[in-house]
Amino acid sequence: MKSIIAGLAALLLGATASQAAEAWKEAEVGGTKIYTDAMGMTLYTYDKDEKGKSNCYDKCATNWPPLKAEAGAKADDEWTIVDRTDGTKMWAYDGKPVYTFIKDKKAGDATGDGASGVWHIVKAD
Repeated sequence: MKSIIAGLAALLLGATASQAAEAWKEAEVGGTKIYTDAMGMTLYTYDKDEKGKSNCYDKCATNWPPLKAEAGAKADDEWTIVDRTDGTKMWAYDGKPVYTFIKDKKAGDATGDGASGVWHIVKAD
């Protein structure tokens, strides 16, 4: 009985970790390793955000949709979860909230890099 419970616990822990890992993935664009969402869309950080706090709402969030964290998602290494003032949760890399860009139309597009001098691709170390 104990082995069954231990096995179920391990399975649940694995499912939680895989849920986090499915929110983003590594990709290579122009010879640089970057992070994308699960659909391959480039992820960006915003210079006006603080560690653990998003400052992108309303029109900003329409143009730069936050990478939403599903209910029950757990932090994973340098990936953490940020509570937004609208009650939703989003992912952050190294404490900085991450977003996609509305003008990126297909996986691998990175048209938002350097936009307004404050948006930057999330590079994989």
